[in-house]
Amino acid sequence: MKNEAPRSCLRIAKNLLPLLLAVIFSISNAYAQRAPIDVNLIIDGSSSFSGVKEEVASWINNRLGQILVDGDRVTVWSAGSSARVIYTGRVEASTRDAVNRSIRDIEPSGNNPDFSSALREAAGRQSSGFSYTLLISASPQALSSVINNPQGNLLRFSRVEDFSSWRALVVGLNLDSRVRRATSAYFD
Repeated sequence: MKNEAPRSCLRIAKNLLPLLLAVIFSISNAYAQRAPIDVNLIIDGSSSFSGVKEEVASWINNRLGQILVDGDRVTVWSAGSSARVIYTGRVEASTRDAVNRSIRDIEPSGNNPDFSSALREAAGRQSSGFSYTLLISASPQALSSVINNPQGNLLRFSRVEDFSSWRALVVGLNLDSRVRRATSAYFD
């Protein structure tokens, strides 16, 4: 009789284990699928970028491999003496290399990257409910000019990752109005 209860529990566990695994995998797949997002890459196009171009391109390729899914919209800016879009498109298996190629093809020039114009334009282009903006700066003094401009408030909600000769900033574009609305809703 003593051995009967453990055997019964073992049989139940053997029968429930495949069901439990199926539920776990179906839940994880449901969370893995998400709506397309806007991804903005703003790359320092100044002469300071030339020494770190390959390192940055490799890092971005790895980072985007973790973030992008098919259907996301990607826009890449070269922030040289003036900011300009160098790539825009939807992510598909056939277009993933085009983003990396556009970064490797940047011809650095000038001393002051125009991050302000790129940030302003990226903030105005947001078409989905969520955007991911990554700003790459290889110029030590470049960010101070952005902070002192009206676009400085766009850097308020940023996360900075420092590397030996460059920085990556994840910028929370258009978050200030969302934070105000959430705060107001919370206190009302």
